[in-house]
Amino acid sequence: MTDAAETDWLTVPDLVERLGESPSRIRKLIDERHLLATRIDGVLKVPAAFLRDDAPLPEIHGTAMVLADAGFTDQEALEWLITAEDSLGTTPIAALLAGRKSEVRRVAQALAL
Repeated sequence: MTDAAETDWLTVPDLVERLGESPSRIRKLIDERHLLATRIDGVLKVPAAFLRDDAPLPEIHGTAMVLADAGFTDQEALEWLITAEDSLGTTPIAALLAGRKSEVRRVAQALAL
């Protein structure tokens, strides 16, 4: 069950305003997996939960890299982060926001495709 319908999404212009960075810098953050994005109705969007204090949540990058090593595409990694994970009892992004980085990454490593 994906929680995408319940997710608050930010567009690149929203991120430019929130982060005080240029559109090209925002795209670089996405390219380097400091943020994960998806296209919704043709518009590139990032879940608002991926930010803390108007900056990319530091735990996103390492977790995205673990998921990439496990065979996930960036799209699949984003979906996994915002989808309820039984072994965590919540969504992985909620667990990261709660300071459960090691646990989230252990679960991600166990998902190797």
